[in-house]
Amino acid sequence: MPRRHSAVPYKEQSIIRLLTVKVIRALNIPWADWMSNADCYVCLWLPTASNKMVKTKTVSNSSCPVWNETFLFTICSNVKNVIHLTLHDEDVISRNDLLFTVAFDVGSIAAGESTLRSFCLSTDGQQILEMEFTVQAIQDGFETIVTNGVVVSREMTGVEVCVDKMRIPERLFGCHLDLTVEDSCEKIRKIELIRPVLCGDYTYSCRFHCMKRWNPELAVELKGTAGQCRCVIPVNSISAGNEAKINLCATQVFSKCCWCNRCCLPLRSTKMNLEVTVKAQECSEKLDTRLGFDICEEEKIFLSKRKQRVAQTLKRVLKLDRDLEEHEVPVIAVAATGGGVRAMTGFFGTLAGLKKLNLLDCVTYVTGTSGSTWTMSKLYDDANWSSKDLCEPIEEACRNVIKSKKPCFSFEKMAHYKEEMNKRAQMGYRNSSTDLWGLLIESMFYDQVYETTLSDQRKALCDGQNPLPMYVSLSVKSNTTSTMDYKEWCEFSPYEVGILKYGAYIKSEDFGSKFCMGRKTCALPESRICFLQGLWSNIFSINLMDAWFSAVSSEHFWYRFTRDNVLDLDTEEAMKRRNASAALDTRLLQPSGDFNRLIRGILTDRFLDGEHHNFLRGLQMHCDYNSGANFGPCDGILNHSPNDLTPSSEYLCMVDSAYYINASFPPLLREERKVDLILAFDYGLEDKFKTLVGTQSYCTDHNLAFPKIEVSEEDRSNPKECYAFSGDESTKCPVILHFPLVNCTFKKYKEPGVPRQTVSEMEDGILQMESFFSPYQVFRLTYSKPDFDKLVKLTQYNVENNEEMILQALRNAIACRQQCRAK
Repeated sequence: MPRRHSAVPYKEQSIIRLLTVKVIRALNIPWADWMSNADCYVCLWLPTASNKMVKTKTVSNSSCPVWNETFLFTICSNVKNVIHLTLHDEDVISRNDLLFTVAFDVGSIAAGESTLRSFCLSTDGQQILEMEFTVQAIQDGFETIVTNGVVVSREMTGVEVCVDKMRIPERLFGCHLDLTVEDSCEKIRKIELIRPVLCGDYTYSCRFHCMKRWNPELAVELKGTAGQCRCVIPVNSISAGNEAKINLCATQVFSKCCWCNRCCLPLRSTKMNLEVTVKAQECSEKLDTRLGFDICEEEKIFLSKRKQRVAQTLKRVLKLDRDLEEHEVPVIAVAATGGGVRAMTGFFGTLAGLKKLNLLDCVTYVTGTSGSTWTMSKLYDDANWSSKDLCEPIEEACRNVIKSKKPCFSFEKMAHYKEEMNKRAQMGYRNSSTDLWGLLIESMFYDQVYETTLSDQRKALCDGQNPLPMYVSLSVKSNTTSTMDYKEWCEFSPYEVGILKYGAYIKSEDFGSKFCMGRKTCALPESRICFLQGLWSNIFSINLMDAWFSAVSSEHFWYRFTRDNVLDLDTEEAMKRRNASAALDTRLLQPSGDFNRLIRGILTDRFLDGEHHNFLRGLQMHCDYNSGANFGPCDGILNHSPNDLTPSSEYLCMVDSAYYINASFPPLLREERKVDLILAFDYGLEDKFKTLVGTQSYCTDHNLAFPKIEVSEEDRSNPKECYAFSGDESTKCPVILHFPLVNCTFKKYKEPGVPRQTVSEMEDGILQMESFFSPYQVFRLTYSKPDFDKLVKLTQYNVENNEEMILQALRNAIACRQQCRAK
């Protein structure tokens, strides 16, 4: 079984080495066009050593080009260093053709070793790319990294560039400075030289965050009507804590520049000097991103408080003759699926049923996705909601569900949405259709504009008075890949936001801020809760592949158009060396043809994607990242391509988890949360067990404990109100009580044990859920009041009618805890 990655971050001393890559030659390269042989060049991309892509010269009209060019890279041994070698055919008229891509893990080369590799570019072995790789030790070659065994944070240097406004020559007002550090997080910054206004701020400044070992260079270029001049200095030439002066000398004729003590050539017109100060400082070792697979300290404190309340409630509800000891108190969770307004309405009824049975105070966690998150975010606006009657929030929800949605699309409302989105843009956020959707949700289903944020919900947890809410979404690729090919579970709680497979978390108020290498580089104000609601139920980032899968549950027909052909190039000897060093396969990617690329773009492009600043940006993959249980094949085809994983992206694209599994189980299945019993409420109209089967498959791929879901054909055609699924004694998996959305006995009983008698009562028990014209279809945003009331009463009834089954599951959970302690 794969090992577990570290629960807490730890430091490692990593060896820094020099990698020399020599591009020798290629053999038998096919013609790229009918006029001549290929005009070949090779590009080398190693993002763990530099942001820059380097390339060879172009050898014209040759099927066997020879380059013999050498490139140097500084690599960190504890990072997964995979170099991409791309062979191109240069074309003057049209865009250059990408012929082949080879992904080679340089971790398979030992220090002090030089190896000649011939990469076969065709199945017949005729087309070859010859390369030579050499790895050497370097002096003082050590670096301290912080890692959890999956992602790595490396040492960084901060570079601050300052210009004194009061010392800018008057003739330079209207010009601007272009500042470039290509090997930095920010890459390019711009300073407009404007006449200063007496406001107390007399300095223009901006900051770059650079990898300490990358030897970055700062390029300062003055542009404008007064002329143009440019200077480049190596950042590492400035000692940490010190500063350097750059004198830019500009004229309208021509200019030269110097920095520090270098001299300028005489200018033929009036010289205008602009002094730029560059300061270097090492970034703090303390990270703003928590690396580790354990739960956060705030959640541990909450659990301690919540456990006392749960113990008292269990004693009262189960009529126990003594107080439960701490180790005997089970962790109970409620998990709700999505389903738009149907899920929101049904979840209100479910929670009302649990409240009526006095079971809400037995629950430690509540998770939701899509529409069920609308219910949760409304309830947690009240710090003591679970101790109150739920009639008032249900009445408010009813008022908003039955009202006309046309006013939400009025000119007045549109002006309000535009104003709100302009505010977000000024804060530094990227506006998107997801933000507009969040504003629409607020307008359609809430009585007012809520200024509350996700972190504000901590008030509802400070004394353990309510269950801990967790909201679930999926992180996907914004284009080129379908959700089934690449998806990663992301959880949001009032304490933290994180992506499970990387073990990387940030404070909830920091979501949306800019990060690099685990450090916050630009703080943005926390988003209002409505913008997160739009993200959790983001239906706009769907692509055609997702839509196809949702319709027929299969994508296989389209794979030929959306995936490049990938071949394993390792020989038997290379495989032995690779296994000994835990290196990845050497892979050849043969790009699709023009037609396939066109189809891929149509099928995988997310036309209205909502992107957010990526808090994983810059983090690098640990050399052993793929050997842990968190990385299963279920997450997608990019797991063996570390350069393309989420930390390499500038932005996150979040979608509704219904495009994969319409469930909110994953946060509850983390081993660290030790959940004993999950009350799972499914608000789907069709396959009543689809979410369970999908979750079981996910857990199998990730070696997570989950009960085996076995359902008879009779139950599939005539499902009951509640099912219990449990594992055997050898597996420490939670028991699942599954509540599908069915009208089984509610049509005959208005309350448990109270049959319907009058015609009116019989009509109240009829819900049209199966037809295409059902009032509960997912895209219906408005219900009639009878339809709303019926759905709330149905979901409440289904909970109350299975009270004894729930109580027995609670007794079994306590007994299981006691038995485990006895062993």
